[in-house]
Amino acid sequence: MPSTLNIKRHFRKLRDPRRRHGQEYVFLDIIVIAICAVIGNADSWRAIALWGRTHETWLRRFLALPQGVPGHHDTYRRLFARLDSATFQGCLQQWLFELSGVLKVSHIAIDGKTLRGSGSGKLGPLHLVSAWATEYHLSLGQVAVDRKSNEITAIPKLLNMLDLHGALVTSDAMGCQKAIAKRILERGGDYALTVKDNQQHLRQDIEACIEEAVEQGEQGQDYYSYTQREERHGREETRCYVVMPATAKIRDLDQWPKLRVVGVCYSERTIKGETSLECRYFIGSKDARARLYGRVLRNHWRIENNLHWQLDVSFDEDSNQTAHRQGAANLALLRKVAINLLKRHPGKGSIRNKRQQAGWDAQFLEEVILGFDGSGNL
Repeated sequence: MPSTLNIKRHFRKLRDPRRRHGQEYVFLDIIVIAICAVIGNADSWRAIALWGRTHETWLRRFLALPQGVPGHHDTYRRLFARLDSATFQGCLQQWLFELSGVLKVSHIAIDGKTLRGSGSGKLGPLHLVSAWATEYHLSLGQVAVDRKSNEITAIPKLLNMLDLHGALVTSDAMGCQKAIAKRILERGGDYALTVKDNQQHLRQDIEACIEEAVEQGEQGQDYYSYTQREERHGREETRCYVVMPATAKIRDLDQWPKLRVVGVCYSERTIKGETSLECRYFIGSKDARARLYGRVLRNHWRIENNLHWQLDVSFDEDSNQTAHRQGAANLALLRKVAINLLKRHPGKGSIRNKRQQAGWDAQFLEEVILGFDGSGNL
């Protein structure tokens, strides 16, 4: 491979899960072909095999391919069904960090998504919890939810895979758990967690404290507020964030590690003349003002819009019927790598259109994988 890609250095820890006897194709060649194929609009093992066969001449520019390109989809399906997902995504993350020039991640959004087409007669659809670096549009990792569990047990496993030093971690109400807050702090980060009624008394206590502070206190001393207004696509929205120090009036305050602030977002949205109101409460370990919390809580939804929505719209993820758990998880990793690289390319057009162009135009595919400096040089 070209030195700018240097995939062997990043993937040296990845163990070939195949039996030594009968290995026909080079392990890393299969990995590279699959990455390129998913970028180039291949969404299944059959499509990946077809893409490889039709792009063999181009692939030989970078890969030795002593036995040619794997011609059957089972070669890819069997390998990725056995490939260790944790090690694989660790290697992918190192590679993407180097390509993207990521030095420090300041905000990590955590959220789950169900792969609806991945269910079988014995198993329900695979549910993955993902971490997303919002400022870099970069997937940091994923963990599958055990079929007998939920996101509460999966999130700590995901956190253990991440370097959280200096990062503010956001999650929806499912992640608002004392053990998860503690794990975030142990890993070097801070937390901002949405609060709903799954935590006894917490939401009611926050609501009462903020109401008292706003009615009887002084702005800039007892509480801090920040207002955002947006108008786009016929929708008007005003969001007012109010943050105040956590006080002893919050029951079980000492059980929430390093809880520093509580807050609320009052949202008023008008669409086609109809107005709706919503209040969303949250807690945070970082001693910061309403502007910072407003920014990260708003940016939290980038994981929905820039990752999950793209996976469905541009990669038809919900339609993919890979039922094998390990294989489905590894194919999901390939899709997320493709999103990272396609978003990184400065060309105009949607992710779907970029995928189509990468499948048709080998020069464009090289720009996506190797990097593009805006001058036409790789």
